[in-house]
Amino acid sequence: MNEIRLARAYLARVAEPPAPALAAFVNEIGPVAAAERVRNGQCPPRVLDETAARRHIDQPQKDLDDADRLGVRLVIPEDEEWPAWPLLSLENAERRGVRTAATPLALWVRGKPRLDEAAGSAVAIVGARAATGYGESVAGEFAYGLVGRGMAIFSGAAYGIDGAAHRGALAAEGLTAALLGCGIDTGYPAAHTALLSRIAQRGGLVVSEYPPGTPPARHRFLVRNRLIAALTEGTIVVEAARRSGARNTATTAGVLGKSVMAVPGPIGSGLSAGCHELIRDSAATLVASVEDVMEVVGKLGTQAAEKEKSRRPTDGLGSDALRVHETLEKRKGKSVEEIAAESGVPVPRVRAVLPPLELEGFAQRCESGWQQSPAVRKSRKTA
Repeated sequence: MNEIRLARAYLARVAEPPAPALAAFVNEIGPVAAAERVRNGQCPPRVLDETAARRHIDQPQKDLDDADRLGVRLVIPEDEEWPAWPLLSLENAERRGVRTAATPLALWVRGKPRLDEAAGSAVAIVGARAATGYGESVAGEFAYGLVGRGMAIFSGAAYGIDGAAHRGALAAEGLTAALLGCGIDTGYPAAHTALLSRIAQRGGLVVSEYPPGTPPARHRFLVRNRLIAALTEGTIVVEAARRSGARNTATTAGVLGKSVMAVPGPIGSGLSAGCHELIRDSAATLVASVEDVMEVVGKLGTQAAEKEKSRRPTDGLGSDALRVHETLEKRKGKSVEEIAAESGVPVPRVRAVLPPLELEGFAQRCESGWQQSPAVRKSRKTA
């Protein structure tokens, strides 16, 4: 596993996210072989284009050591902590031709909670940096109330709405995660350095796709937004201009098939114009309370309950997960390699998909490998 971690640490530094060609290359031949071929320049032209400028920066052990000194760990797809289930939305979008939806190669994480568990029931709250008092109040109240209903709050640690959402979650002693558009050690924005430390020290998470030392840049925050959208069940836009990073996150969430919600504001406020436009264009559901949000994304919400009556147990599975599940047999276990050969899903993806399937009750380990879970077989009979 250390060899794989070193390979992914190297690859995470030499390509600027999103790197769809490199991600596909890693899925095809594995991270260790991919790292070696990138180092030598012996890779497909598109992969070479994504890595040519930095492939000589070969310092994975230094990056891991620097991160360790900061209390930061590198979470990779081969780890049980990897949030494979929510990140399948990125993979599915990429298959539909969304080039900016590449799955991250690895994630740098600071904080004690497991990333996969935090993303299991999470909502994103995003909005304007130059927020009004109304917007910050709504963001804080929504975060506080949603934490009380078992949801984690994800946002981007920016000024305004993001910061208010993080502080609201902390006030409720709940879990909040800050997704950065720079290295996890960069301390940006500077005025939120203390806030980021509080998040990590009080049971939250600070997460970045970028290796230590990576400076902030506008394009990196836009790229970061896809992770905020992907790792959560839905995105709430509290205040946003017609063209803004928050609107970008909402658009990405919609492309990924996630719920998009918007909070209405004063009709004369330019900072609510983006929210009103999303609602008017039916690109977002209007939410005016925590209860409205829970009705959209809550596991016990009324809309979810109605949909559940007509759904099959496997309807929510992503394409790879569904192919892997359909390969499993009822009374006979199969090895990861057998599953990959029969399903056509690469071995690394099979390894990433099986643990979430087990957590969701769709698969189980047995002496001879993996097989279908009895719970799913029973639900199929009674459906």
